[in-house]
Amino acid sequence: MKVARFYAPADIRLEDAPEPEPGPGELKIRVRNCSTCGTDVKISRFGHHHIVPPRVMGHEIAGEVVEAGAGAGDWAAGDRVQVIAAIPCGRCAECRRGRMTVCAAQESMGYHYDGGFAEYLVVPAKVLAVGGVNRVPDGVSFAEASVAEPLACVLNGQELARVGEGDDVVVFGSGPVGCLHVRVARARGAARVFLVEVNAERLHRAAALVKPDAALDAGSGDVVGEILERTGGRGADVAITAAASAAAQGQAQRLVAPGGRVSLFGGLPKDDPVVPVDANRVHYRELSLVGANGSSPAHNARALELIGSGRVPVEDLLTHRLPLDALHDALDLVTRGAAIKVTIEP
Repeated sequence: MKVARFYAPADIRLEDAPEPEPGPGELKIRVRNCSTCGTDVKISRFGHHHIVPPRVMGHEIAGEVVEAGAGAGDWAAGDRVQVIAAIPCGRCAECRRGRMTVCAAQESMGYHYDGGFAEYLVVPAKVLAVGGVNRVPDGVSFAEASVAEPLACVLNGQELARVGEGDDVVVFGSGPVGCLHVRVARARGAARVFLVEVNAERLHRAAALVKPDAALDAGSGDVVGEILERTGGRGADVAITAAASAAAQGQAQRLVAPGGRVSLFGGLPKDDPVVPVDANRVHYRELSLVGANGSSPAHNARALELIGSGRVPVEDLLTHRLPLDALHDALDLVTRGAAIKVTIEP
């Protein structure tokens, strides 16, 4: 079979490899789609401390079961499935408390285990043990199912930020995750959703698809002032920073209303992760600053339900579909911001 293996920064090789065979409690699946994200670009450029090369990359995975190992449950050849990316242990103190997204022993597909940039992969038994393989609903394509993983992360972030009925929501970043945040906020009953981006071309492309109530160009205007004006001076109920931007995190704190929630959804570079916080503003306006780290198996299942029901459409966000041997082209598209969502079809 064909695989894409990470060996070192700037060294991802398309290679032939023997097909894997499932062991007890494992599934072998034929990968139909594995979508790309900004994390794949970061791995390709800088590596990752959890990846011991060589490793098959790719963590937004959908495909069909080819073979089930002994004790793998009631899965059968031909079943259409989506696989989680982040694998909680299910046993630690956080998992027992229902906080699987911050599991102390979390592992990941495409990091600790070979991922989906391959024609076939084996799903480890520990993924099945935590309910990490989901049936793809009828009418949902493999490509759409591969978007369930980032959608699951968005669900986690909006649950933590308590996005709900009647909220005014500001989303910073118009990449695929920002687009999903706009649509999930709508599905959760937000009154208005504003999309903010520093790249005017990317902003206009995203806004044409997800249709926010306003698309604000942060590269040429005063975002804080404009949000305050559009909300009658009150501010937004929720601000979500779906971009690795310290500037956005600072603006988000200044544009939320009393009782507002700021979601630090996008992480910052590890060598510069500190941003100022006006503690008095947080104190007197009763603001909440919340983080968001990936998703749980349950979030993935709910994401598939949202896609299947049509409440959160994703098919139109898949602007590019490329074969496995064009992975380098796919990563280049993501790097340049020339696409919304790029999916690989091995």
